[in-house]
Amino acid sequence: MSSVVLLAGCTATTSGGSAAPAATTAATASATTATTAATTASAATGCGSRVETGPLPDWADAGFSGDARVPHVFGAKGDIVAVLFAHPLRQVRDDGSNNKILWVARAATTSPDPVAPATLVITARLDGTDTQVIREVPGGPGPSIIDLPRAGCWRLDLSWSGHTDTMDLVYAR
Repeated sequence: MSSVVLLAGCTATTSGGSAAPAATTAATASATTATTAATTASAATGCGSRVETGPLPDWADAGFSGDARVPHVFGAKGDIVAVLFAHPLRQVRDDGSNNKILWVARAATTSPDPVAPATLVITARLDGTDTQVIREVPGGPGPSIIDLPRAGCWRLDLSWSGHTDTMDLVYAR
């Protein structure tokens, strides 16, 4: 089934997921180049969770209006989604923007561990290396700026309030 999904997505698109217009701006061309480089790095290592561009699920669209279509990545278990306000994510952002990620966890009726800290702890490992960093989002899933020290595919182990999930995020140069 995954090969069908991959084949269905094999069209020329911009980083936003729509058909590429005849004329592109330098910014769009730069973003497309970075996305292509990140995708190539991801494919070479077999790493990288799929960046979705369709509507957010109902449980993750609070605060968004209409048919919210922003780049986002689901955790492997589907218990958390990373809404990417910067896509592609970059090791260095020369344009003054930042790697803003909104983490939205699926609501649970009960916490697996009611005394577990609410802080979202992100243990990120650069694929193919021994490089590991830890980032925290105080208060649990929510808005964050997640900068990582090198470009490449990062495998994230996420834990919050007794919950865990994983995902891969690619950071371009």
